[in-house]
Amino acid sequence: MYTTDIGPSALRNPEQRSALAQIHHRTPYWLIAAIILGIVFAVIIATDATYQVIFDAVRAGIGITIRVSLLAYGLSLLLGLLVALARLSGNRLVSETATFYVEIIRGMPMLVLLYIIVFAGTPGVVAGINAVGGWLLSLGLAGATGFGQRLAGLNVRDVDFTSRVILALTIGYSAFLSEVFRAGIQSIGKGQTEAARALGMSYWQTLRFIILPQAIRRVLPPLGNNFISMIKDSSLVSVMGVADITFQGKVYAASTFRFFETYNVVAYLYLIMTITLTLGLRALERRMRRGEE
Repeated sequence: MYTTDIGPSALRNPEQRSALAQIHHRTPYWLIAAIILGIVFAVIIATDATYQVIFDAVRAGIGITIRVSLLAYGLSLLLGLLVALARLSGNRLVSETATFYVEIIRGMPMLVLLYIIVFAGTPGVVAGINAVGGWLLSLGLAGATGFGQRLAGLNVRDVDFTSRVILALTIGYSAFLSEVFRAGIQSIGKGQTEAARALGMSYWQTLRFIILPQAIRRVLPPLGNNFISMIKDSSLVSVMGVADITFQGKVYAASTFRFFETYNVVAYLYLIMTITLTLGLRALERRMRRGEE
């Protein structure tokens, strides 16, 4: 006689107890708590008039935060990979120069680096561009198209603060990402490089088709963690007047003195972005592990 009993007697089956134990073990209680907290706060924002006004004021900076984070991280990935390859170069001058860059940038607080790039580095770069434009004009080059005049006439005020902070974050994070890339490249056995060269592949072909695909696959989790850190560190750009989430919250709190409520909303928005990315990163890691198995 068959039965569909799922009561206590059915739990005596070792297989059912094992399945329930796995479900219990895999349940992310922190995520359940975070979701409940997020729902509660979302209800407060939807029902409380004060929080609604604050949310409307702060959310105007979401686009700037995402834009700064994506552009700076994309550029830092490219620059970091180039620096990592330079550190692994057989040319000692190139390797030592890249190492100097990494150690100096990594040893500098991000906020200090922002101040240097925004208030000292950008004027220096603009002065260099002006000098190039003046040199081209003195040679009688690029005058017909106005290119030389544009270079010579570039002003520091023409470079907005958003572009400056993106450059600063790019330089800062490229040093950290270069170490991630370097570790990933060095984790690939030298035998694969030797085999590829024995088959007639050039250095760049070996790097492109053999080494980098495997290295990038291995370093995806730390790259994702650095992107989460980039989103949080993008809040530093608010001290430069860039209208991101933190800046919008600071302006509203300063005008209304509702610091507690305002920064609750600011923290809520950052947590939504970072936790969402964390879950996506963990799902990607599980998929990668299944693929390797």
